[in-house]
Amino acid sequence: MVEATRGFGIDIGGSGIKGALVDLARGQLIGDRIRIDTPQPSTPEAVADVVAEITGQAGWDGPVGVTLPAVVKKGVAHTAANIDHKWIGTDADALFAKRLGRGVDDIAMLNDADAAGMAEIRFGDPVARRGVTALLTFGTGIGSAVFQDGKLVPNTEFGHIEVDGFDAEKKAAASVKDNEELSYPQWAERVNRYLTVLENLIWPDLFIVGGGVSKKSHKWVPLLEIRTPVLVASLQNNAGIVGAAAAAAEGIEH
Repeated sequence: MVEATRGFGIDIGGSGIKGALVDLARGQLIGDRIRIDTPQPSTPEAVADVVAEITGQAGWDGPVGVTLPAVVKKGVAHTAANIDHKWIGTDADALFAKRLGRGVDDIAMLNDADAAGMAEIRFGDPVARRGVTALLTFGTGIGSAVFQDGKLVPNTEFGHIEVDGFDAEKKAAASVKDNEELSYPQWAERVNRYLTVLENLIWPDLFIVGGGVSKKSHKWVPLLEIRTPVLVASLQNNAGIVGAAAAAAEGIEH
């Protein structure tokens, strides 16, 4: 079997669905990524139509990796965060295989943060491959991926731990910063509180922070005051696409 040098990944989020061709040797996008607003309501059928449109625009007919903001086990979505609740119980593998005209083995379904974490472990700072590393994506919600010596513990949901009586992502997601018109220092204070609670639960050796807000990391990461070292995701908001593409090319699924 010849090792794939290119793959295609699609990252489904609460506000946008993004896809791109990926250079699997370097972990970089080939050309521009395609972004289409997440349909409302974001039902499985409506989202599948957008995924088909993206792969069609790209002219890609090979295996496809797809991320969902959900717990995904053996291709089936068991939760739905920031997407329509009709996803719960949906066999996403079968849905996308049928809509894209692929075999089920040509679809790799992953939790979105797990995909981003896999990309960072593979293509990011080597220090992340040692000890306990927790990647957190700050976007519409908060996604988490945890690794022990580079091996993924799939489907952690640490964005939903309770912090001061609230679901963590309801107070510290990047969307909350925008919706409540918080300054970066104000938002960083909330992120700091969240990370303090999380580090006391799992005692990680490293946090990696990603999501769209990582592009402005200089405005908030230096304000964090926690004991755990913090790295900014090297792939920033493209990590989910890269991780999904690699998983599809290698037949990895959770």
